[in-house]
Amino acid sequence: MYCRNDRNNNPTSTNHKLRNLKTFFNYLQSIDLYTDKSNPSKVMKYLIEDIQIDVFSEKQIKQMLNHFIRQKQKDKTFWAYRDYTVIYTLIGTGCRLGELCNLRWKDIDIINYSITVVGKKRKQRSIPMTDKLKKEFAEYKVFCEQYFSNKELTYVFVDRDNKQLTPNSLKCVFKRLKEQMQFKDVRLSAHTFRHYFCCQMIKSGCDVLTLKNILGHESLTMVNRYYGLFGSALRSLNDKHNPLNNLDI
Repeated sequence: MYCRNDRNNNPTSTNHKLRNLKTFFNYLQSIDLYTDKSNPSKVMKYLIEDIQIDVFSEKQIKQMLNHFIRQKQKDKTFWAYRDYTVIYTLIGTGCRLGELCNLRWKDIDIINYSITVVGKKRKQRSIPMTDKLKKEFAEYKVFCEQYFSNKELTYVFVDRDNKQLTPNSLKCVFKRLKEQMQFKDVRLSAHTFRHYFCCQMIKSGCDVLTLKNILGHESLTMVNRYYGLFGSALRSLNDKHNPLNNLDI
């Protein structure tokens, strides 16, 4: 009740905390501090989660990118180049917030068009890089080399002192951008960019296993949820590729 009413946690966040509590009390029961009947977590039920996933529209994506393009051309400030590349990377890779913060220049393989990120449980995975994203990284790196002259470039996304950006710092970037964009119907966050990436990949015909590997999910559960939610995209793909189309009877 505290998490829901005082902290305004949504059902997903509340269930995550409840899951941790259940694990803890199950451990206490395993060492005989509780019986099955006295275990308080047994009577605590998970909340029904809202499976709706917010996704940016094409118009909103272009609005954000054009905002930073204008700033790059007009003011040529460090934050304009950095924040534009942040958004471009999120759109092109679907990586998580923490993965973005931990990205190093040595993790970007220009020759093989791949990016190595460190995901959950410190697991590494390789994400394919498009030619467009490669060009953006090249331009951004040239700018950083000039801006941080005589300083070693380690992390891709840093502050003005060339120190690694923290997840909270990036959340502040999104918060300022939200105030400037004034989006009313969608949350502006790194995870919403991840949802957008998934939506566009599905609409373009990406198969479920490829998308799972790119996103770094251990199972197909969440990926299948994406496919279920973006049903209109599946319907259009079905209309295009259905075997009945070529069946002449």
